[in-house]
Amino acid sequence: MSWARDDAKLDRVRALMAESDLDALVVRAPDNVLYLSNYRPMKGYDVVVFPREGDPILIVIEPQLEEAAATAWTQDLRPFAGYDAGDPRPPWIRSLELAVEASRGMRVGLEMTQGTQVADLMVGEPTVFTADWFAAFPGAVDASPLLAEARAIKTEQEIDRMRTANDLAALAMEHVRENLEPGMTEFEAAALWEGHVQANGGRGYSLVWSGEGIRTFTATGDGPVAENEPTLFEIWVCLDGYWCDHTKNVCPGELEPRYDELLDQLLAVFNAAVEYARDGADLPGLDRLVRERIAEAGYPGQPSHPICHGVGARAHEPPYAHQAGAGTIREGMVLAIEPGIYWEGGGGLRLEDNFLITTDGAEKLCSYPDDFR
Repeated sequence: MSWARDDAKLDRVRALMAESDLDALVVRAPDNVLYLSNYRPMKGYDVVVFPREGDPILIVIEPQLEEAAATAWTQDLRPFAGYDAGDPRPPWIRSLELAVEASRGMRVGLEMTQGTQVADLMVGEPTVFTADWFAAFPGAVDASPLLAEARAIKTEQEIDRMRTANDLAALAMEHVRENLEPGMTEFEAAALWEGHVQANGGRGYSLVWSGEGIRTFTATGDGPVAENEPTLFEIWVCLDGYWCDHTKNVCPGELEPRYDELLDQLLAVFNAAVEYARDGADLPGLDRLVRERIAEAGYPGQPSHPICHGVGARAHEPPYAHQAGAGTIREGMVLAIEPGIYWEGGGGLRLEDNFLITTDGAEKLCSYPDDFR
């Protein structure tokens, strides 16, 4: 799907570039390529040169030129060959040379410290940065903090795009709830959910565990779906380049009393965290609140994973909540809040949803219930 150019987003980036005295950003991470151009790379070799003034340049692999022309927000498309009969070098060398030429004489910012990125559309073989990439831009500065700051506050269009991803995640979970049966394998449960997402135009990624198989974190396996116990779905949907990140649960049968009690404890923690997540609240305080409440419930030291992060053009992106860190919750952020309690030897629960921070508090974006009874 093509979206109208999101000038609110691009203007914010350019304002931050002016503050940092940058003439251009040169980005190759697929999430930043999408963020600045609305084009989703197929193989991860594509580059956006985003100037503070003037039209951005999208350097795009030739087989994707038609797709780029239909979706990108820039008219300046510069194709490069995926295979060149006279050049045995890999394709990204050719896109790099075009990026160097397009940014010559400019003060450039690169993604020097962005530690994660989304996979390209090939998914199974993500393309990563090399030392040669950074060395090709002598004098460049790190623009990762600038991009993180820009991306932390969502525009109206970004929120609309994320709502559609959340809607699809919920639709697929309802499909699972209607069709999940005890004795299925966790693999089959994952296929139920992922297949429904894929059939409705999205990309779905999941980790699924059931009953005593619930841990943090292991791979989906061939364990059976347990009756009267939760089957936990750690799920991500990407739709039109924007993501949601949830942990949802389904119980075939009636939830056992021990899980009833655990769910009540965890819902109390979860609801307190959501109430806390307001414009102006500090992120370290959110982390402390969740961990203190979980300790009061009898589970000190849990969970072993982070309890809050941003969501947008990646499923996991800044900001992050950590009691020893810093940062402030701001209106326009979309946060995944995810407390979890896990029993020694296996079993437990995690709840996770995405929340838009508004003037009135935190708005839940996914319609599938966290209280799954």
